[in-house]
Amino acid sequence: MRTTARKRRTVVAFAAAGALALALAGCGGDGGDEGGSGGDAGGEGTTQTVRLPKLDGQRLQVVAVWTGPEQEAFTKVLKEFERRTGARVSYVPTQDAMLNYIGTKIAGGSPPDVAMLQQVGALRQAVERKWAKPAGAETKAQLAKNYSRGWQDLGAVDGTQYGVYFKTANKSLIWYNTAVFDNAGASEPKTWKELLTTAETISASGVTPLSVGGADGWTLTDWFENVYLSQAGPEKYDRLAKHEIKWTDPSVTRALTTLAGLFGKPDTIAGGAAGALQTEFPTSVTQTFTGGDRPKAAMVFEGDFVSINIAQTEAKLGTDAKVFPFPAVDGGEPPVVTGGDVAVALTEKPAAQALLTFLASPDAAAIWAAQGGFLSPNKSLDAAAYPNDVQRGIAKALLAAGDDFRFDMSDQMPQSFGGTPGKGEWKALQDFLKNPKDIAGTQARLEADAAKAYANGG
Repeated sequence: MRTTARKRRTVVAFAAAGALALALAGCGGDGGDEGGSGGDAGGEGTTQTVRLPKLDGQRLQVVAVWTGPEQEAFTKVLKEFERRTGARVSYVPTQDAMLNYIGTKIAGGSPPDVAMLQQVGALRQAVERKWAKPAGAETKAQLAKNYSRGWQDLGAVDGTQYGVYFKTANKSLIWYNTAVFDNAGASEPKTWKELLTTAETISASGVTPLSVGGADGWTLTDWFENVYLSQAGPEKYDRLAKHEIKWTDPSVTRALTTLAGLFGKPDTIAGGAAGALQTEFPTSVTQTFTGGDRPKAAMVFEGDFVSINIAQTEAKLGTDAKVFPFPAVDGGEPPVVTGGDVAVALTEKPAAQALLTFLASPDAAAIWAAQGGFLSPNKSLDAAAYPNDVQRGIAKALLAAGDDFRFDMSDQMPQSFGGTPGKGEWKALQDFLKNPKDIAGTQARLEADAAKAYANGG
């Protein structure tokens, strides 16, 4: 159990769910275009709260999975780092299985200088393979000043600080097309049973209820985790994440049965299962908010980062597009699942450590926050940096929760099981979406793949 040996302070409580509901309650009206004080944040006028060294002539390579609008936003952060230090930074987008990419580059003698890892498990594996370099004193000082203990601990391995969680996500949100809801007379559901009823109401109005980006297996793991956390509770969530209980456990059967009640209805998902498995995540969002009151779907589930894809449409956030917390399942509490990208230095270059220090400051966070599609665990970031009330509400709820959150389960697991396209949990749940009746077979495949991954340590 290599990904979970380190004690984590992210003790679960569900106060975050209530805070989220309160924060989102006032986000329906304005806020689509209103600017905060963050502005463009990426130039000479940027507020400086951290001193960085002069690094003229140094070159730095950064790798992350971000492409499209996310890459554009992160590039603005890197440009500001260049402006302040004189270093020159190149950015390389990679595939989701980043450890494989990094391993190949290290074997070839040209490791990236900084990697933005997506999994807690990947961070631990990078440390165990002696790829990751400990964070320096300046970075640790910024973390102590700007981050809660839970987020600091997530970036540490066996008591040593390595990473900086720069971008995080609230992955317990459902976004909806308000025109469709209004026409159907539908309201925001608070329970899973109400969600199913809402789906039926929307379907009767002539619009497919749900858009699912099944081509990206990680979206399906998020569906499972939210249902499982609410239904089975935090203790079992932790145990399954550590593989202390098997995927053949009755609690997993129950969660998959619940999901099958949604996925197994042919008219519930845009394009049906076959269409969903060919739909990538960005498309799952844009097709929900394109076409006025006759889009391909009325709702799409995913994290706060959905807003950056909504921005690619003509829909106005907070007016045409609204959001509600993932509903409670079978009398459980509404789940609060988070994810995040952790910056880790892979070389000893001073510029690598300086970039980590910058990313741990509110200065860097404010730049991307102003662009939208971003959520920061940095408690020193002024909420005014976010571009609208919806994102401000989500950000405030995250910070109000303190350490009371649950980190994405698949991101805690060995990458070969929880974070590799076409393999492990991603593939098993894609097969399940195709055939939701095969619950026992799905569990058997999940358990076989998990047992192998944990035994091999990766």
